Amino acid sequence: MCSLEQATAEWDGKSADDIRRTFKRHQKEDYFVDTLIRMLEFPHTQKGATWQLKAYLEAGNSVSANRIDEVYRLLPQLVEWESRLHVLQSIRFMPITAEHIETIEPFLRSGLQDKNKFVRAWSYNGFNQLAAQHPSFSDEADQLLESAMISEAPSVKARIRNILKTKKL
Repeated sequence: MCSLEQATAEWDGKSADDIRRTFKRHQKEDYFVDTLIRMLEFPHTQKGATWQLKAYLEAGNSVSANRIDEVYRLLPQLVEWESRLHVLQSIRFMPITAEHIETIEPFLRSGLQDKNKFVRAWSYNGFNQLAAQHPSFSDEADQLLESAMISEAPSVKARIRNILKTKKL
């Protein structure tokens, strides 16, 4: 059986079944999260590492504040749109402290301009999460969502409608 690092590095970047098998095989290992975060530093393992981190968080697991600090510190190094997307989809599980703002705010702003619709949609979601945790961003987040409902692609608008529904609850 290969190590988590080896299996992630050898993943073709396409087969969801293969990365899911790697996740299931290794998720209970003592240093699983530490290994995933270390792999974020290398372009050839980022997509698989972020996919597994997202799956780990979606399964109800949590990561320590120190590990969240590391993920956010590494945001500028994420090269593939899928890696950025996986982290954007994981933000709801990772609180944003005041110290994270200087890294996460530019990451979200660049995502709002990304050519990929999924990255843009989840960047709006991330900006909304930022505003929910740091009210100084609330007015701007509301303006961004309102503007996006006019100018964005239908697929992005669908994500924004979901954001707006949760804001009303």
